[in-house]
Amino acid sequence: MILWIKALHIIFMVAWFAGIFYFPRLLVYHAQSNESSVMAQLKIMERRLLFFITPFAILTAVFGVWLAYLYGWQWFVSSAWFHTKLLLVLILYIYHIYCFKLLKIFKNDKNKRSARFYRVLNEMPVFILFAVVILAVVKPY
Repeated sequence: MILWIKALHIIFMVAWFAGIFYFPRLLVYHAQSNESSVMAQLKIMERRLLFFITPFAILTAVFGVWLAYLYGWQWFVSSAWFHTKLLLVLILYIYHIYCFKLLKIFKNDKNKRSARFYRVLNEMPVFILFAVVILAVVKPY
């Protein structure tokens, strides 16, 4: 059973990351655009994407907590690498919530940031993904 839960955790994490990688890319295009029809289309795409991937974020957490529960309290306490992973995952959830703020800013045509800002923002989850996968697979401490 634990392998099924782990598989579902990974599946939902991959689906969530696909959207988390793409959402800021839409904001890059939006920040670069001056055409009202393009901006209107991007607003629709941004909203749909963020609301589409949010259940994946929730299910990632559900199956992750379930896994930690099944591994047990002793495992949780003794797995220092897991505490670092949890901190990075918490940062990613804050990032996800921040995306909703950005969605509102663009919806109301109040963006003041450059496309370059959103390109940099787009890279942040990549580094978190690298770190989380390395921590989960290598378990360096």
